[in-house]
Amino acid sequence: MEISLIGLQNAGKTSLVNAVAAGLDCEDMIPIVGFNMRKLTKGKVAIKLWVLGGQSRFRSMWERYCRGVSAIVYVVDVADHDNIYISQRELHYLLSKPTLSGIHLLVLGNKIDKVEALSKKGLTYQMELKSLTGREVCCFMISCKNLTNIDQVINWLVKHSKSKS
Repeated sequence: MEISLIGLQNAGKTSLVNAVAAGLDCEDMIPIVGFNMRKLTKGKVAIKLWVLGGQSRFRSMWERYCRGVSAIVYVVDVADHDNIYISQRELHYLLSKPTLSGIHLLVLGNKIDKVEALSKKGLTYQMELKSLTGREVCCFMISCKNLTNIDQVINWLVKHSKSKS
């Protein structure tokens, strides 16, 4: 299965990869410049993961790396209230591309360990997730730092790899 992992800079994409891959988190992560590709295996499922940079200069590449994937995983820093609108706008702009029609979407509200984190209801509202139609949309609240709900993410990915085969 192929997955694209996207979101604004500092949302926690690299931390998520490390949490899923090893159950470990590293506080001092090097930001992704452009994109990285990681291959993970969970049980019988091989996952090719495109991890795309979230800085504004890289967002134009997102669509190219999301074409034909099994799912798009979109990470949002729910404690960064200043960037929620930008995150919402970038997600909706990306999903408006005809080449990405019907691709499953998993939105992850990361950094729920922080006091100022939005609730799942708040994230769903702010990101206007209910307006996204024509695809499966799922949302989990996670903490890569504390490994909260990382198992749900893995189970969702494994389930959707089977639905594609």
